[in-house]
Amino acid sequence: MGERVFINDVGPRDGLQNQAKVLTPEQRVQLISALVDAGLTAIEVGSFVLPSAVPAMAGTDKVIEALPGGIASSQVYYSVLVPNQKGFQLAQSAGVRCVEMVVASTETMNTENIRRTTEQAMAGCEQMIGLSKEGGIDSLACISTAWECPFEGLVDADIVIKMSDQMLNWGATRVVIADTIGAAGPDAVHELMNSLVQRFGAEHLACHFHDTRGMGVANTYAAVSAGIRHFDASVGGLGGCPFAPGATGNVATEDLALMLSQAGYETGIDLKKLVAAADLAGEMTGSPAGGHSSRWLKRQIEKGAL
Repeated sequence: MGERVFINDVGPRDGLQNQAKVLTPEQRVQLISALVDAGLTAIEVGSFVLPSAVPAMAGTDKVIEALPGGIASSQVYYSVLVPNQKGFQLAQSAGVRCVEMVVASTETMNTENIRRTTEQAMAGCEQMIGLSKEGGIDSLACISTAWECPFEGLVDADIVIKMSDQMLNWGATRVVIADTIGAAGPDAVHELMNSLVQRFGAEHLACHFHDTRGMGVANTYAAVSAGIRHFDASVGGLGGCPFAPGATGNVATEDLALMLSQAGYETGIDLKKLVAAADLAGEMTGSPAGGHSSRWLKRQIEKGAL
């Protein structure tokens, strides 16, 4: 067996929040169950945000109540997104073991996304990381638009390094470096992630890539080469960012799992079952779901090779 690389499937949250069709909590649990059956050991199951702002995430408390193995499952690491202290309190009351909070690298993105300045957003992040530590809850601090912002353009790496340093000093379990609009290329990814790994250690870092320019898999490989072993991905490539113009879906979980397998890494994912989960996501949302490798994978399944 090769070295382990961990994939956190964000489809049930990030993948669904930007779909035209809103799934019921029961349907979302069905999708999560399919991912668990496919061998995913980390899944982002929802967010505690205002239903009026993100209707697709209404009923996250009901989803949590019906999760396979329960929210405290020893087999699957479930997480939720929390935008503020109120969201954190709801997550804590639901027994969530891991929360994620997001701060953009630029002033304009923070203003457009959460109506806060970067200073205000970082202060809120610090507060929630502190609350997480007090409550024995893991915290994932995500820096969005880490390479390029849709409003301000290219982002200085020093900004991301400084924000990562602050978040880790506050006690974040891991900092997730996100290419929110899919604008990064492999060289830029390797350069930034190598710098972060040298400063903070790979165990404290993760990456989150979108596939807007078809670079998601290449960027993942570049990050793996820099030492990163934790990645977000979305079943079927579902996703996007409602606040980032031009952002398409997240890199598909099946594309990452296939690439990592061919590169000699172990993910613990059953590709045949993962393809079935992607098909289910497509049926439920009414949107074609599947990564770049989808056709090839289905052909291998038809031939009995998977």
